[in-house]
Amino acid sequence: MSSAFSIALSSLQAESEAINTTGQNLANINTTGYKGSEVAFRDLVYANLGSTGSFGMGVTGPTDHQIFSQGSLISSTSPWAGAIQGNGFFMLKGSSGQAMYTRDGNFALSNEGVLQTMTGAKVQGWTATSNGIDTAAAPSDIVVDQAATVSPQATSNLSFTVNLDAAGDAATGSGNISVPAQVTDSLGNTHILTVSFVQSTTAPNSWSYNVTIPTSDLSSGTGAIASGTLAFNPDGTIASTSPSSVPLNVTNLADGANNLSISWNLQGSTGNSLLTQYAQKSSYGSLVADGNQAGILSNVGLGDNGQIVASFSNGQKKTIGQIALASFRNQDSLQSIGNNDYAATINTALPSIGAPQTGDRGTVVAGALEGSNVDIATQFTNLITFQRGYQASSRVITTETTMFQDLLNVIR
Repeated sequence: MSSAFSIALSSLQAESEAINTTGQNLANINTTGYKGSEVAFRDLVYANLGSTGSFGMGVTGPTDHQIFSQGSLISSTSPWAGAIQGNGFFMLKGSSGQAMYTRDGNFALSNEGVLQTMTGAKVQGWTATSNGIDTAAAPSDIVVDQAATVSPQATSNLSFTVNLDAAGDAATGSGNISVPAQVTDSLGNTHILTVSFVQSTTAPNSWSYNVTIPTSDLSSGTGAIASGTLAFNPDGTIASTSPSSVPLNVTNLADGANNLSISWNLQGSTGNSLLTQYAQKSSYGSLVADGNQAGILSNVGLGDNGQIVASFSNGQKKTIGQIALASFRNQDSLQSIGNNDYAATINTALPSIGAPQTGDRGTVVAGALEGSNVDIATQFTNLITFQRGYQASSRVITTETTMFQDLLNVIR
């Protein structure tokens, strides 16, 4: 009978540890990126009793293994919040340089512009250089240059759509139209080019154009840049003999900028003409001019797929960094080390490192955080089950104690 005590005690210990695991899960039900644990019981070694068979010795201490199922995505207003949807972990570097991993994407910038977790671990990835972002290189700290600027770029291409009224009265110029087009010079100053279309009074389906710039923008010259004629087919399309682009060269800018060399494109990217002559009121739209003014950094944050996107005062956006993800063939072997972080163990396979949505790695959703995958209903059910097991084992001890007492009474 004495073995019943040890068997029951092993059960009490095991059920108590299982309740601890359940309590840990419930305590972290609102922890970002937390992965709940399941308890596995194993019977204790058997004692071989020879021909009479074997006898169980109770239950060993339960083992916990974490369940890395997907947690729900929770919206966040932080510009640095990101949730992994699918496989993978964010890569971190601890204060002593140790490699760590997490599913908690609640990041922030340090005062030095280093992307890090709320506990100070540095997020690993790639920072853009003049050659772009090289995701084939080894990941390192992501550093945001908070004094970043964008240099001005002069306009080199100009395009817009325009319809010239085929029913316009050439004598009165009712179909004539002027299109203002803003361009940028090498210093970042802007200028307005005026493209004027005038219907011919002598040749049907023919229009003349001229391009001018205000003389106040020039140190010398009349402001005339280019002129020519456009011929249209009877169906309103531009004649095939017309050029695909018109060169616009602006010299002697008063601000001292370099001369402008602009290509006014008459065809779109698919080769279709941007100019038509239909019996509708003359109009223009879809004005596109490349180049940009100088700009300073106005905002920076995490974009989808783990990109670090910077916005500048001139309206431009640039990708200046990329967060790395690491995936493991046996992620269950990772060891929780607190602060929502994991570390590799001796049994952990080497990580597969790359950008989100490459290989077996999932995507990073900006403006969201991954919630805990703990299901409260399951945990409450486990609590009841473990409590019943604990209660039943305590009854074994009570029964065994009563039997010993009865035996002592018989001896007396």
